[in-house]
Amino acid sequence: MSDTRTDLGTEKVGKLLVRLAIPTITAQIVNMLYNIVDRIYIGHIPEEGALALTGLGLCFPVIMLITAFSSLVGMGGAPQASIKMGQQDQEGAQKILGNCFVVLAVLAVILTVVFRLTGRELLQLFGASNDTIDYALDYLNIYVLGTISVMFSLGLNAFITTQGFSKISMLTVVIGAALNIALDPVFIFVFHMGVQGAALATILSQTVSAIWVLKFLFGKKTILKIRKENMRVQGKIMIPVLALGLSPFIMTSTESLLNICFNTSLQKYGGDLAVGSMTILASCMQVCNLPLQGLAQGAQPIISYNFGAKNLDRVKKAFRLLFISAICASSVIWLIAIFAPAFFPSLFSGDQELIAYSSWAIRIYLGMAFVMGAQMSCQQTFVAIGEAKISLFLALFRKIIVLIPLIYIFPLFFADKVFAVFLAEPVADTIAATTTTTMFLMKFRKLSREM
Repeated sequence: MSDTRTDLGTEKVGKLLVRLAIPTITAQIVNMLYNIVDRIYIGHIPEEGALALTGLGLCFPVIMLITAFSSLVGMGGAPQASIKMGQQDQEGAQKILGNCFVVLAVLAVILTVVFRLTGRELLQLFGASNDTIDYALDYLNIYVLGTISVMFSLGLNAFITTQGFSKISMLTVVIGAALNIALDPVFIFVFHMGVQGAALATILSQTVSAIWVLKFLFGKKTILKIRKENMRVQGKIMIPVLALGLSPFIMTSTESLLNICFNTSLQKYGGDLAVGSMTILASCMQVCNLPLQGLAQGAQPIISYNFGAKNLDRVKKAFRLLFISAICASSVIWLIAIFAPAFFPSLFSGDQELIAYSSWAIRIYLGMAFVMGAQMSCQQTFVAIGEAKISLFLALFRKIIVLIPLIYIFPLFFADKVFAVFLAEPVADTIAATTTTTMFLMKFRKLSREM
């Protein structure tokens, strides 16, 4: 790619979106394998697989919190850097990268200490039982040691994508995930390390990914480079970054809170079997979000750059393609969940009781999954054009304002309490998608007139 900036501003939008989105979607799919592959292998451990899988699922809130802090800095900083590039302010974009590098490192150290000291208490809060707490703690204590690698590989990789180097950013994830897939069975089954082996394989793989990212951003091929002189953290740089990053941060971190709410409610009404089913359903939701996040990340550099360059026609074209593609992707996931409900559960467990329970639940839980494409495309476009306040509200709206209250309200009105808990998800999806799309159309018309 001889001139990434010119490509973002002049190449055909459809061709550009395909070129950027395919590697990012591939990267998202492979990135999912870090956690999904762990669950697949652990779920098939002889005799104790179902309980071990449930214990691993209880670590999901911590994993999502680490990812959320990566998004706070990376997904907040990358669009800001891309807008600066569109405005031909290369120095400003470099300073954003340098500041984000330092902040990611500091946050990683803090999170590692906190999670190591409070692991058992957190897992009990998340709904761990006496049968599952040891499995969860074995995984968590090792996983959090790799926090700095996770945050560098996820947070800084966004700065590679936003420059248009989508193949390099894809390789960041592919290299680590391939290593994880190879190491998992060795540590789990050959060395008989169980969930500890899965955690060790994951953090070693993430470390390799982090080294790859740092080597590129310190190297000669990158447009934006990490430089010592840009590492002095400045409020005027980081405040806008964190303000914009709050939306993806809340979207991801509330997955932790949401998972806790689901797990505690399901433990109350359905026991370990219901919580184990939720582990599988949360993985399915990750699968549903993967192509949507990949498409959004592929479109973000195009939208951000051309918004900064005040090229409204290209912004509109990129959004239109993103919206249509996201609707199609979410509809495919919905069709699988409705017409082949046992497909996903059978990947994660050989326990027939757990498969049957999850197959029943998935039709409820993903009953309106096809509307998620509209929600994701509109919300992420707000992030791409720097509308921090609106994207923050929308991130809060679906999960905090609508979904979490419904998890506790619906069981009051249904005899089948577990059904009521799962039903909260499709109802919230519908309300959120309708609200987000309406707000986007109203706001975008206003922005169009102003531009």
